[in-house]
Amino acid sequence: MTTAGRSWLERGATNLPKTQHYWEVWYPRAGATGLLVARGQIDPTERIILHAAPEFVTVEVYDNARHTIARGEDLPRTADTPMCLLRIEHAAVMREDIWPSESHLGSIVLLAGGEAGVLKSWWNAGDRSEWRWQLELYNSRK
Repeated sequence: MTTAGRSWLERGATNLPKTQHYWEVWYPRAGATGLLVARGQIDPTERIILHAAPEFVTVEVYDNARHTIARGEDLPRTADTPMCLLRIEHAAVMREDIWPSESHLGSIVLLAGGEAGVLKSWWNAGDRSEWRWQLELYNSRK
């Protein structure tokens, strides 16, 4: 197999830095300065799904050099759902509480503590009294 046309990451190069984005989510109404909900390090993306988001969140997205890419402060819950979609619009983070659909499959899901995975499947009852979902997690020490 040839390596022509493949990126340095696909070829396994380790001497060049990989750009990462950090999604930092806080619950701003706890204690004096808030409570960290999650800090996930992921490949750059314009949107993520946050599992079990609190009533309000403050979100900052920044790069490897800690330059702020986007921020959203005191974003209120928009509906009673198990997931919320956080998306970047210009330099702002927007929140929309959702019941995932087929269009969300393949999206990154951020869990409390910062673990991030890919949403592989979603089902919920018509009355939204129960749901089942699958998340794929992958880790590497590279």
